[in-house]
Amino acid sequence: MTTAESPHRCSWAEGSALERAYHDKEWGVPLHDDRKLFEFVTLEGAQAGLSWATILKKRENYRKLFSDFDVAKIARYNKRKVESLLTNPGIIRNRLKIESTIGNARAFLEIQKEFGSFDDYIWRFTDGKPIINHWQRIEEIPASSEISDTMSKDLKKRGFKFVGSTICYAFMQATGMVNDHTVNCFRYRQC
Repeated sequence: MTTAESPHRCSWAEGSALERAYHDKEWGVPLHDDRKLFEFVTLEGAQAGLSWATILKKRENYRKLFSDFDVAKIARYNKRKVESLLTNPGIIRNRLKIESTIGNARAFLEIQKEFGSFDDYIWRFTDGKPIINHWQRIEEIPASSEISDTMSKDLKKRGFKFVGSTICYAFMQATGMVNDHTVNCFRYRQC
């Protein structure tokens, strides 16, 4: 909630202290660290069909159970590790999502080999700079874009799963590739 003492923020972030902290410190900040980028690929894919609040609550468990998003380690996970992850209520226990994280780690490593870093690869979709939107209301913000469509197709071609256009757009928002803070949000100008 916004009071005289608290800043105005995007309405989606008013549900909990965890959402407010994520919005105020991370969402929309341009991100260029490969490990953190992989974390968001994973978390956005895990969110499919669920709320972001659910994922935020499980985020620390994801970090712990998925080797702090060390891509090389995750790429080596085997069936026994998958079965172990499926028994842990600290994450989304969906076999396809867990297996996609492992497959995505392998595809991520291939992209790093080809482009030098995932950062260099992914930011080319926005010509290396954030897209700054000017939304007045949260209802104006799209669920996808032409760029997220293109990104999704390319990631899928490279073997990624759980990277539909809507997931890619949410990834772009989270990692600051697009600034979708509403113009009246205190973070809009900061990002």
